[in-house]
Amino acid sequence: MKYDISVIGGGIVGLASAYKLQLIYPKLNIIVIEKEKELAFHQTGRNSGVIHSGLYYKPGSFRANNCVEGRKQLVDFAVKYNIDHDVCGKIVLATNKIEQDRLPFLKENGEKNRLKGLEIIDMKKVKVIEPFAEGVEALWVPEAGIIDYKGVTNKLAELIKQINPNSTILTDCELISVENEILKTSKGNIKSSHSVFCGGLFSDRLAKKDKMKLKMKIVGFRGDYYDLEDHAKNKINNLIYPVPNPEFPFLGVHFTRMTDGRIECGPNAVFTFKREGYGKTDFNLIDTLDALTFSGTWKLFINHWRFGLNEYRRAFSKRLFLKELNKMLPSIKMSDIKVGRSGVRAMALGNDGEVIDDFKIVENDRNIHVLNAPSPAATACLSIADEIVKHASRSFKLKK
Repeated sequence: MKYDISVIGGGIVGLASAYKLQLIYPKLNIIVIEKEKELAFHQTGRNSGVIHSGLYYKPGSFRANNCVEGRKQLVDFAVKYNIDHDVCGKIVLATNKIEQDRLPFLKENGEKNRLKGLEIIDMKKVKVIEPFAEGVEALWVPEAGIIDYKGVTNKLAELIKQINPNSTILTDCELISVENEILKTSKGNIKSSHSVFCGGLFSDRLAKKDKMKLKMKIVGFRGDYYDLEDHAKNKINNLIYPVPNPEFPFLGVHFTRMTDGRIECGPNAVFTFKREGYGKTDFNLIDTLDALTFSGTWKLFINHWRFGLNEYRRAFSKRLFLKELNKMLPSIKMSDIKVGRSGVRAMALGNDGEVIDDFKIVENDRNIHVLNAPSPAATACLSIADEIVKHASRSFKLKK
């Protein structure tokens, strides 16, 4: 069967894009191609499960606008289809004077991004929300929450098939090469008039298969989590985040109540020697050479070597990880935490070593590539999908 559009990548951005295209163009035959045996196997199923509010992002950026709009769509979708979620709010906790002085900027930034109900609160109010938290002041962010992103992804796949039974969700199928309309895969050739690439950790390599020349590279950073033991779960009600340090490209460890009742603590952020390497010692020669022969990787290391060293030490030391957690929750003890899961974040780097922190969608001949979709891409997935539809409607000359 010939398909009108193929979507390469079975994460939440890929499925949201396929769903929005199918919703608006119900007669299109769409195929979603995923190399794993299940959907949402990598970044979608291994993130912190947070519904991001849009607090941190540069006002007016693609990232900020899509987070705010996407959050609204995501919550409406979760309500409509009974997806586990809770708009519980979060606190951004300042533990010293330097962090306290950053709170007004964060509040102002969030207000520019159209967030509602932001409030700088003293520790008396903090204790009402999170009794075990310790600090000097906090920013209350009521529009943040938690959700089951894997559940969202599977529901999107189900809806695509409901709209058009001729559309296909094909798992355990790896893309090998792109030759015009022919996609060569591990399950044979697939003919598709157009393709939308949502490859996450492999977005740059998929672009090269489509004969694109890039001035960026995806470099993987692993994040390790600890879980609170059952006897310590009462110490966290919802979400506690640190005040981000503007000098570093990561938010820092935080506490997150998951929709299944677990309490996660983390993540750290360490360079990984395998793009899909979730173990501390995972290694892939091709991935390692690819990253370490790229000038941007070394420039990032040089610019943030002290931060990187501290993260690596913490990755191999439960004691150091606990010390970081104790900055916000001093009552947490070694016996309160156990090793949890890990995830790998796709970080897009330019040749200059700078992090490309905004969403990046580009067109190439007959196809569309989502080259960069960092956090909050899961929150923003339905809004990002709207952008994909705009590109596709114009470039593919789609007809209803």
